[in-house]
Amino acid sequence: MTTLENATIGDDTVRTFTKDGRRPPWMEKPGPVTQALKFIVLGFAVAVVVIPFWSVIATSLADQETINDAGGGMVMWPGGGVNLDSYTAVLSGGVVTRAVVVSVGITVVGTLLSLAATAGLAYWLSRPRAWGAKPVLMLVLGAVLFSPGLIPSYLVVKEFHLLDSWWSLVLPVLVNAFNVIVMRAFFQELPKELFESAAIDGVGAGTILLRIVLPLSKAVLAVIGLFYAVAYWNAFFNALLYIQSSDKWPMALVLRTYVVNQTTIGGDQVGGAEALPPQLPLQMAILVIAIVPILLVYPFLQRHFAKGVMIGAVKG
Repeated sequence: MTTLENATIGDDTVRTFTKDGRRPPWMEKPGPVTQALKFIVLGFAVAVVVIPFWSVIATSLADQETINDAGGGMVMWPGGGVNLDSYTAVLSGGVVTRAVVVSVGITVVGTLLSLAATAGLAYWLSRPRAWGAKPVLMLVLGAVLFSPGLIPSYLVVKEFHLLDSWWSLVLPVLVNAFNVIVMRAFFQELPKELFESAAIDGVGAGTILLRIVLPLSKAVLAVIGLFYAVAYWNAFFNALLYIQSSDKWPMALVLRTYVVNQTTIGGDQVGGAEALPPQLPLQMAILVIAIVPILLVYPFLQRHFAKGVMIGAVKG
């Protein structure tokens, strides 16, 4: 005999068929051994993430004596108390402070422009009888499979006179084809009755997008916005290609120059300070400053992110 049970996941009710009145295996409460294994695996995964991050923070707060005691390498505890000299030095002016401002500006402006362009294109492609939508959709799908290449991209940026301009970090990557496809799939799942009733009332396509579609699409906008923001904040390769002036460097390029390439940080790079902290704490302070902004933004988008990653996974 087959019975029907209801399982509640979050705010949704999922109906599950079972045989002989028994719950499916994935709905059963795990045993003590399974729970212990899950705890061990999750604990190991957390340790792999937390321990290196904690070591970076501890090293950025360490003084010269603690660094020397650790053999000149990373430390796990800032002995001698918390020392904020590294953060004071890198944030007192110079290339790091400018890079933070540049990265924040590029990330905010680029994310807003990318969301606007992606939402508009995805909404147009999601309409069943939109003029010219199919050929453009084929181009978008082609952009997912084929990259334009480094040299053609550079020549296009040069032809539009965007070299050594902050717009070279935004316009070439304004629209991501994969994000367009994801947002298009979300728009297609919205109730058709909303569009039909709005069309009967004589509402234009732009008004439908702004007043109906976007308010119902907070989840996908949060997910795509996070994708764009992380990409803009972490992008260094385009800056390496297109930006020649060091006063226009974003934070990712500063991170690559002084942390990855181990370039010595002088007083002129950190506001003209005469007495600088050790190089390793300075480098770790730069690394922390580059990581923290994304960590601060993610918790506010986590609720929408959990919903947005399931886009297209379940058909109603």
